[in-house]
Amino acid sequence: MKKPLILITNDDGVFAPGLRKLIEIARKIGKVVVVAPDTPMSGMSHAITVKTPLRLKKLAEEKDYIEYSCNGTPVDAMKLGEKIVIQGKPDLVLSGINHGSNASVNIVYSGTMAAVLEASIDGIPAIGFSLLDYSHTADFSAVDEFITPVIKSVLEKGLPEGTCLNVNIPAVKKEEIKGIKVCRQAKGRWEEVFDERTDPHNREYFWLTGVFKNGDAAKDTDSWALANNYISIVPVHFDLTAHKAISVLKKWKMDV
Repeated sequence: MKKPLILITNDDGVFAPGLRKLIEIARKIGKVVVVAPDTPMSGMSHAITVKTPLRLKKLAEEKDYIEYSCNGTPVDAMKLGEKIVIQGKPDLVLSGINHGSNASVNIVYSGTMAAVLEASIDGIPAIGFSLLDYSHTADFSAVDEFITPVIKSVLEKGLPEGTCLNVNIPAVKKEEIKGIKVCRQAKGRWEEVFDERTDPHNREYFWLTGVFKNGDAAKDTDSWALANNYISIVPVHFDLTAHKAISVLKKWKMDV
């Protein structure tokens, strides 16, 4: 059988351990093209570069494998991988493995998931993977047997049009993971605080901090699944239309 062509990117940067683990897993499944940011790009969401030139740097090439870094965002990296390196559509796009959660509202800020959403806009099946450990030294040794079947299932069965997957893995020992749950996104939010500081030149500046608040205790959410040691899979699409609100707005008297 022909090996599937897999494009991989991330938002933690090309040398992040999570990316290295995802490459290792994907190379056992198919041909792999990597295009990832040359520096960490966490929190970039769906940003693209429009004011400076984009550049690619080849880092490695061998049989069924090629790797580049780029000076852009995760979405830039995905676009460059598709349009410049591959010059066509890969069979699958993978992003991650992110160092930290992309569950609940975190997906809105996530560069990891933005690359996946960009792929789905282009009609390419795509999966974002995250481990709930923000440390650069996060332990990815237990993820193989959970990530591999998800990748193989998507390659075999495909995904509904315009849909991608947001997969989050709890940071616990392999034997503590209870299984996989297909969930909806929890209705959480960040309560943000700007820490006011003064630099050595006596100029005021601000540092963003915050606490995540989950206001959704239902058992069908990603937050519940992860808190109870399940891997969460949330199907996501790029259509931001609030469909339930259409009928409400149509009743408003807004005619000019």
